[in-house]
Amino acid sequence: MFRNEQNFRLQTIATLLVGIFAWYLPLSDGERLLILLLIMLILILELINSAIEKFTDIVKPRLHQHVRVVKDIMAGTVLIASFGAFIIGLMIFIPHIIEVFGN
Repeated sequence: MFRNEQNFRLQTIATLLVGIFAWYLPLSDGERLLILLLIMLILILELINSAIEKFTDIVKPRLHQHVRVVKDIMAGTVLIASFGAFIIGLMIFIPHIIEVFGN
């Protein structure tokens, strides 16, 4: 996945950055757990998205309208989950960033 999928590489880089922030900032155990669950959710959805794309390419090699719709739905699913994770991450990290760097 890392070699072949650009989105997965970007999400892995984002995961590393978030991990550094989660390690450095004084988050509660619950906040760290939520961050970990969100990271896992996004990466799992991206894996499922890629698997469905590969499968539909095998079943319908030429881009059929139904295949396009399925791929768009899966891409939208990952996008919505990523956006939600980003918002939740901001809600968790911003108060801690202000606390650490604002003083």
